[in-house]
Amino acid sequence: MNKMLDVSGIAVSPDHYINGARVASNETFELFRPIDQSSLGQISEGTAEHVEAAISAAERAFPAWSALSAAERKPYLDRFAEEIGKRADAFCVLESNDAGVLLSRMRHGVVPRAKLNISWFAEHALKLQDHPIDTEQAHHIVRHDPAGVVAIITPWNAPLMLSTWKLGPALAAGNTCILKPPEWAPLTCSLLADAADAAGLPPGVFNVVQGSGANTGAKLVSDPRLARISFTGSVPTAKWIAQAAGANLVPCSLELGGKSPFIVLEDADIDNAAATGALMYRNAGQVCLAGTRFLVHDKVAEKFVAAMRGHVEKLNVGDPRDEATEIGPVIHPRQVERVLGFIERAVVGGAELLWGGSKHPFGAQYIQPTMLTRLQQSDEIVQNEVFGPVLTLQTFGSDDEAIALANGTDYGLGGVCYGETTHATAVAERVRTGFIWINSFGIRDLAAPFGGIKRSGIGREGGNWSFEFFCDIKDIVVPKKPFRASFSQR
Repeated sequence: MNKMLDVSGIAVSPDHYINGARVASNETFELFRPIDQSSLGQISEGTAEHVEAAISAAERAFPAWSALSAAERKPYLDRFAEEIGKRADAFCVLESNDAGVLLSRMRHGVVPRAKLNISWFAEHALKLQDHPIDTEQAHHIVRHDPAGVVAIITPWNAPLMLSTWKLGPALAAGNTCILKPPEWAPLTCSLLADAADAAGLPPGVFNVVQGSGANTGAKLVSDPRLARISFTGSVPTAKWIAQAAGANLVPCSLELGGKSPFIVLEDADIDNAAATGALMYRNAGQVCLAGTRFLVHDKVAEKFVAAMRGHVEKLNVGDPRDEATEIGPVIHPRQVERVLGFIERAVVGGAELLWGGSKHPFGAQYIQPTMLTRLQQSDEIVQNEVFGPVLTLQTFGSDDEAIALANGTDYGLGGVCYGETTHATAVAERVRTGFIWINSFGIRDLAAPFGGIKRSGIGREGGNWSFEFFCDIKDIVVPKKPFRASFSQR
């Protein structure tokens, strides 16, 4: 076991968690704070041996864990949620340091949601057992049986929330899991292993193997012993995962990028729409479900821009560990270069900067909240996910034009539509996307489906949809009348 890291007074292990124990690696990678680029320490890199050990441990643990009923697994998961709560402050500090997530958002949103992700799905699993269907011919007992060993791969923008969002239903369904945290932000996933250990989850039920996607992740997703792969991240990585999984016919759930429209109709409450629009800069724009393409009716565009500018100018850019901060850093120097490249190419191509457009003086990994206009639908910055504090604005003159613009990319994750409720709902029904908020943003319920269409992903997470993926659905058929075999039957 390697020496514990000290991150702003929080002790966290840099090592893997396999079969109920910490496992060190001779191969390591360095982790940096996005706030000031200072080193957080060396993290164990998962090798083929670590991936093999984790999968073998999960395989050994599966028979006993899957044999438990949902009611018998629930106390383990309730304790897991409680242990997450006990470490709330530590989770907040760690993710603010390695991912640059706002401390206020962690404290008031992410950690409570992480606890709920575990406990809610443990409770919901109780409702899935032995669902009966009666027909004229037979009594059907439809079961949600555990699938087996599950690989969970999470992104760097929300590692704790998205890890628990997947672990909750996977574990509640009776699967055993291997979590591969994001290379740029692995610390809260490491602490999650401590919470699972303290909750008494049996060895091998939950494992954490750290490392890069190209090395550790590639070894994990190509293993034929996996029963499921759940991934949230970029489209290029998803294509590689799907190809590797396809060779072994392993089902994948893929929640990918977004280029979601934020539609402002002529009859919208402009100031409310503008205030919500400023929220799209949350987490420095590193939010897949944010509405990043503003589509505004030309009759209210000038008023909307003025109102949103006023809200954006009030945003406090700074250290995410400060409760007053509203916009923190972009996570990595490579991501900073990528985001600034999008802006520079757009401006060279004729786009107009309404505000922002360059680095923020607070620090090297900070970018000003930016809005660009005078764009063509075919422009790179309209079509591709930037994943930084950069928004675009286009105008329209009719509902049909707004809908054509909204549907005019290869993405289809989410959306926002502001306007008179009946009108906005009618427009939303024609937007091709996995979900869309009317006169609101970010309202989520664990019972509701979440996911996208087109390049934004495959499958849905949440409620029964999560269990449909993490389970093998079995129909036990009991005939109501004596059965007599006949070759004419089908």
